[in-house]
Amino acid sequence: MAKLKFRPLHDRIVVRRITAEEKTKGGIIIPDTVKEKPSEGEIIAVGPGGRDEAGKLIPIDLKAGDRVLFGKWGGTEVKIDGEELLIMKESDVMGVIA
Repeated sequence: MAKLKFRPLHDRIVVRRITAEEKTKGGIIIPDTVKEKPSEGEIIAVGPGGRDEAGKLIPIDLKAGDRVLFGKWGGTEVKIDGEELLIMKESDVMGVIA
């Protein structure tokens, strides 16, 4: 994995979407116009964590390399080094795929 030239702050993470399948299980090809944005991705960078009311650091449970599920409209789309990525808060992630 190449070193990313971006470091997220606080409880934010950087996610690369995992591309959706081109065909259904039955073999039907899905055209680009009706494809939904994938809600699955791989974490490529993680911030240090949020702070509680006392100022104590609360570390993030996620780590780079985790495959996660997130909401369809979660995160902010950005382009870093020519690659389309998502920046989102840890709370936008619904779970880690084992």
